[in-house]
Amino acid sequence: MREFGYQRADDVSGAVALLAADPDARFLGGGTNLVDLMKTGVERPARLVDVRELPLDGIEVTEDGGLRIGATVTNSDLAAHPEVRRRYPALAQAVLAGASGQLRNMATVGGNLLQRTRCGYFTDLSKPCNKRAPGSGCSAISGEHHNHAVLGATDHCVAVHPSDMGVALAAFDAVVGYETLDGPGELPLADFYLPVGDTPHRETALPAGALITGVTLPPAPVAARSRYRKVRERASYAFAIGSVAAALDVEAGVVREARLAFGAVASRPWRARAAEAVLTGAPADGETFAAAADAELAAARPLPDNGYKVTLMRNLVVAVLTELAEETAR
Repeated sequence: MREFGYQRADDVSGAVALLAADPDARFLGGGTNLVDLMKTGVERPARLVDVRELPLDGIEVTEDGGLRIGATVTNSDLAAHPEVRRRYPALAQAVLAGASGQLRNMATVGGNLLQRTRCGYFTDLSKPCNKRAPGSGCSAISGEHHNHAVLGATDHCVAVHPSDMGVALAAFDAVVGYETLDGPGELPLADFYLPVGDTPHRETALPAGALITGVTLPPAPVAARSRYRKVRERASYAFAIGSVAAALDVEAGVVREARLAFGAVASRPWRARAAEAVLTGAPADGETFAAAADAELAAARPLPDNGYKVTLMRNLVVAVLTELAEETAR
């Protein structure tokens, strides 16, 4: 392993200053992704700035009825928090669906947002990968891609974002807070992840050297009736091959409001805006749910070996929305 320096930050401003002083440094939270990438040689930081002990581990209800979640809150604590479970149950379910109990005890909210793809070609230094080495090519397009993107991909990259938590956050319009040398800033999650385009190595719009300090969820009464469903190749710890975060408000058999986001189908958590538009004001029945899924998946461009994801996601959307509609009717 390459030698690297280590320093523990005492406060947020100090952490930001330490990273600014060393362009090859990286922030270290739980390390559940970064350390793995260091072992494979994908990440080669000269210094790690440990931010785990910063006072960013709180979860609080905001004055307007939303939630503010600190960046160093562990995934386990996030999933167990009573206000998360009551106000945004799909978020708690998404976190519990990800990783193993031991990893959830270490992984942090900020780190989860910044985790990188689990594409095998990305972590294999002997293979071309535009995300790791811009301009080298995308090995997955002509290689193993059964779990790769069907939405938003380009000829430069077909990898998917691995986060479960991010899918639920996308459905509920989360806002990411950060700190730089110039002071604090915010990015809506919808703008946080960059489209693949021809620069897949540029994954987020986070300013250089910025430290994520937390995530804010705006008030969303519909989120109290939400669900996260994940499909994976084995029942134990595994990344999704498709997932859905959904929330539904139904009155007199008509959808008043819907929130929908997909996971494991694109380079970022995919907010299903076209599907939401079909759902809103329409009958809460299987025909509408299928039409909504079809509207979103019309943009899918599967590769030879991952076309199954289109059918999988259609069925998953219909199943989850049907369950939510039946619960609302009780």
